[in-house]
Parts: sequence; structure tokens; C-alpha cells
Amino acid sequence: MKTFPKKFSLAVLALSLLLFPVFDKSAYHVDLAANVGIYVLLAMGLNVTVGFTGLLNLGYAAFFAIGAYTYALLNQHTGCPFWLGLPAAGLVSMIFGFLIGMPSIRVRGDYLAITTLGFGEIVRVTFNNLDALTGGPNGILGINRPKLYIPSWEGGFHFQVWNFSVNATPYYYLLLVLAAITAVLLLRMEDSKIGRALVAIREDELAASCMGVPVLRIKLYAFGLSAFIAGIAGCVFASKQTIVTPDSFDFVLSVLILAMVVLGGMGNLWGAALGAVILGLLPELLREFASYRMLIFGLIMILMMIFRPQGILGGFLIKRELQTPRKEIPDGAS
Repeated sequence: MKTFPKKFSLAVLALSLLLFPVFDKSAYHVDLAANVGIYVLLAMGLNVTVGFTGLLNLGYAAFFAIGAYTYALLNQHTGCPFWLGLPAAGLVSMIFGFLIGMPSIRVRGDYLAITTLGFGEIVRVTFNNLDALTGGPNGILGINRPKLYIPSWEGGFHFQVWNFSVNATPYYYLLLVLAAITAVLLLRMEDSKIGRALVAIREDELAASCMGVPVLRIKLYAFGLSAFIAGIAGCVFASKQTIVTPDSFDFVLSVLILAMVVLGGMGNLWGAALGAVILGLLPELLREFASYRMLIFGLIMILMMIFRPQGILGGFLIKRELQTPRKEIPDGAS
């Protein structure tokens, strides 16, 4: 019976998200919601390394940029459609995740943070200086939007091409589907052998190694999976904006995504999504205080670290991890 309220809440949430563009006709609000969806994907991806595994990554925007530029270059030079560019962007980002992960996972703490920070800046500066390939500071323009082939019976059966446009509603539903798929897969991974190994590494790496957990390999898996999700988000971002420039993937973006994970609760998938929604909407809510927006944002984060350092939903995760299953006592036993 305990699962009924949870399932009912999820059903209400899913129905609300599905009907949001129907009841809110504001194009700006739908576009804002689509941008928040990109942040949700990024926060879920970073939560794999920072929350599940305890690896501080300060260059996560680099994988986001690699995914965006991968689709942009494939689309511009080969005419690659969005639906083929989507997995390609994720795979290329995952490869770079493995490449940066192999030397980085051998260091810990501050040294790991500095290594990932350096990687993030190297990627941004590289894209900024490869004028012949990436357009330099001007970026890549004219990236094609996704197309759907819809069956039509007018004048005989055929498939009609339907293009995504400036209207953000199709992107909203696309990101809703991608976020749902990502959440389901990560929740299943969380209770799997790999998920438990990630948590073991986060809590005590030495103890996990002594218990037979292949620490380096599991860390590498975490880096690769996290980078893959960022690459998917980057591909959607590039197609939605139809332009990518290096200044869209700076260090501030990496810190913002990390703040989303910390605010919601590290290691909690729903917490990461909630943190992304809050910090994604915060600039809009503080629009009237534009001059003091960053000051208010910093104050909110400081207060959170003082009064609830585990994050908004972090306490539920700790309670779940410490909870032991109650043993069934046979009838008649003393």
C-alpha cells in the first residue's frame, strides 16, 4: 500500500507535464520549459559521477559542447539528420568521457576537480580557435532542426515531412521523452550491481576495492555514461538553437549544473531534476531584480549549505540507504 501514493504522485506529475503546453499557451513559457528540460538532462548526467560515484567534475560543460559540435559538424558537412546525429553525439561524447576518465580517475578530490576543470577549458578554447572547422568565436550557423515523417492518406498513402520550427512545443515533448527514458534507465542502474558499486566507491573507495569492486573500471563507466547523457543534451541544444558558439559552454555552465545537483541532493535522481528546475527557473523569477540576481542566487546556495547541506531531497536518500529490511518473524516464534 505504501507504493500507491508514490505511483499516484508520479502519474499526476506525468499528466501535468504532458498537458502543460495545452493549458499554457505562452510560447515563451514553453520555450523556457524546454530549456529547463535540457538542464534536467545535464543534471541527471552529472549526478552519475558527482552524486552516485563521488567524483567532482568541474568540466562537465565540455561534454555538452562536444555533443553539440558533433551534431553541428555532421549536419553541416555530411547532411546528417537529427535522428542519426543524436546517438552519434552521445557516442562521441562518451568516447571523450573515457579518454578524460582514464587519466583522471587515478587522482582524487581537488586534483580530480582541477583535471576536469582543465579539460573543460581546453575543449572550449579549442573550439574557439579552430576557425576553419568550428567557425571560431562566430560558431556554426544554420544547423538543421529535426524532421518527422508522418503517414498521410491524402492523394494516396505516403509519408509527409513535418519539420520542427521556432515553436518550442515539439522540443518540450522531445526533451520530456528523453528525460523520462534517462530517469528510468538510471533508476534501474541505481539498484543494479553497477549502481551499488558506484555507491560503494563513493562511500569508501578502499573498502570497495578490498571487497572486489573493480574501482577504476566502474569509475570509467560512470564517466562514459555521464558524458553520453551530456552529448545527447548537446545535440538537442544545437538543433534547437540552430547555432553553437564556444561561449555557450563556459566554466560558469559547469558550476551551474553542479549547483543543480548539490541543491537537489547529490545521489538522488529526483533531487537532481528538482535542482535543475529550480535553478533553471530562478533567473526568470528574479527578472525584476536583474541587478541583484547573482547575489540572491549566491545567498540561496549559502543558506542551503548552512541549513540543509544534504540538499532538498538528499535526506530521503540517506534514509533509504540506512534503512534495513525488516525480517519476517514466523508465526508462533518466541
